[in-house]
Amino acid sequence: MQEFKSFSERIKDLKSEDFDSLALEIFRFQASHNQIYRKYVEARQVDVSSIQQVVDIPFLPIRFFKDFDVICGEKENFSGFYSSSGTTGMITSKHYFWSEELYLQHTQSIFESEYGSLEDFHVLALLPAYLERKGSSLVTMAEYFIKQSHSEHSGFYLYNQDELLDKIKLLSKESKKILLLGVTFALLDLAESGKAYPKTDQLIVMETGGMKGRRKEMIREEVHAILKPFFGVDRIHSEYGMTELLSQAYSKGNGKYTLPTSMRVYLRDINDPLSWTSRKQGGINVVDLANFHSCAFIETQDLGRFDEKGELEVLGRFDNSEIRGCNLLVQ
Repeated sequence: MQEFKSFSERIKDLKSEDFDSLALEIFRFQASHNQIYRKYVEARQVDVSSIQQVVDIPFLPIRFFKDFDVICGEKENFSGFYSSSGTTGMITSKHYFWSEELYLQHTQSIFESEYGSLEDFHVLALLPAYLERKGSSLVTMAEYFIKQSHSEHSGFYLYNQDELLDKIKLLSKESKKILLLGVTFALLDLAESGKAYPKTDQLIVMETGGMKGRRKEMIREEVHAILKPFFGVDRIHSEYGMTELLSQAYSKGNGKYTLPTSMRVYLRDINDPLSWTSRKQGGINVVDLANFHSCAFIETQDLGRFDEKGELEVLGRFDNSEIRGCNLLVQ
């Protein structure tokens, strides 16, 4: 669709002051061209023409991605989809993408705006569970980061802990930074393995969340308290994203996330999903303008709060919601 090309170009150079106007334009487009979202808006009895502020836009509950094809236009316009992880018998989400190249370039732009060029890194991806299934957006992103690093040492790791530690030891002699991108349970397994670890100032440890049913859920502070002394770092970085979103937020420590220009978070009342909260914490609603082809307005099942600097902290998940996917440590 011609609109997709237009939106994609505008997101590449998006300035924060232009966020609201583009969000409203995408809302009107999706309320017209996304069959599932249009029916949801109609069921909410929302007059599209009356919406003049982003906070008044209806947010689609994230579970809709499990039961429906949340897309604008016809499915033949899409080149594939990403699927969420889940335990046996769990219904997984599908997020169709219009252009995988656009997604990858977008993820690179967000990462490099926070950390600098990928060419300055060796990228080591410790992602068992993700690598053992098809359709993971995180694996696709990690594979792209590995290629963009242009390092012969970058690569994926499953359960080969000794090989990974030997690689870090080898790379610690260089000036280039090392990004260890790992699913939480695998990083914890490594930290509790009792293996000798070569400490280096060049290392950035970034957890992507998730236990995948391999370990009991733990709060962030518990996880980081185990990881920091093993890796010899004073902070653990984190990536916040999910199958249903094409943008990511990054934390450089203490679980405080900086949002990219394509992404904004609002907090809703935990007892009334149709109202915003006046408290310091609430349910996370995400506007992701990179989702212009699907739905950019998502009501997640995550809990969060903003600190005095306006940085987002993800607290966990709502009670009785499914333990799923990436980037979440449940309270």
